[in-house]
Amino acid sequence: MQDATVKVETPLTDAPSARRGIAHALQALQAIVMRELFKFSRQTGRLVSALVRPLLWLAVFAAGFRNVFGVAIVEPYDTYIPYDVYIVPGLVGMVLLFNGMQSSLAMVYDREMGLMRLLLTAPLPRPWLLFSKLCATALLSVLQALAFVIVAALIGTELPLLSLAGLHALLALVCGALMLGALGLLLSVYVKQLENFAGTMNFVIFPMYFLSTALYPLWKLQESGAEWVYQLARFNPFTHAVEWVRFALYGKDPGAAPYVVLGCLVVFFVVACWGYDPQRGFGGLTKRGGGAG
Repeated sequence: MQDATVKVETPLTDAPSARRGIAHALQALQAIVMRELFKFSRQTGRLVSALVRPLLWLAVFAAGFRNVFGVAIVEPYDTYIPYDVYIVPGLVGMVLLFNGMQSSLAMVYDREMGLMRLLLTAPLPRPWLLFSKLCATALLSVLQALAFVIVAALIGTELPLLSLAGLHALLALVCGALMLGALGLLLSVYVKQLENFAGTMNFVIFPMYFLSTALYPLWKLQESGAEWVYQLARFNPFTHAVEWVRFALYGKDPGAAPYVVLGCLVVFFVVACWGYDPQRGFGGLTKRGGGAG
């Protein structure tokens, strides 16, 4: 009889415990996100550099190549458009890409300073802690991208922002930020020292950006006869992130782009969580200098 009573009362005591667990997880998420926002608010140069880079491309590169690159009437456009209008989604992607990689640098720095060990030993599932870091990175990326879009609109770039399609573009922006943030999270597992970071990024940022549709459409690559470049651009996840934003802005079907972006997001994040498992070597990664141990 006593055993039966215990069985009846156990679910009643588990419910408050589960609620406390959820509240604790959400509190950790809020704390990590607010820490990144507060840190970002003290780094005014970071926002300026995030805006100057794409605005320089928009003001100089687009003006210089306005008459060189013609953009035909192809999807998602219903008419001829100026070149600066075409490259804005690509420059938005540039903001997301650079911030995602910068978050990777910050995690490498935190690991060398021992801060990552403090975070990942918190009494919460490690994937949730990494997901919280990913959410913080994505939020900063989206805020910087929106700031760039506002400045681009103020200097005369015409974009269909005030429409229902703009909400779809915002969703595409968030998903692209999460995917590139997850890529940065994955790279932080394997970049063991700050000294190696710059070289590693040169093999990630520039190939991903230039082998994509950020600056020129895919048909231009195919038309030029650079078949291998065309194929690499087709399978580049950054291409699909940019195309999703571009098609969403004009209310057109982005095709397979959302599935590629979300699929890569899941793969990058799962592999990053696997790499941060202490049973697979993360204990050595937390030590200064990334030595094995």
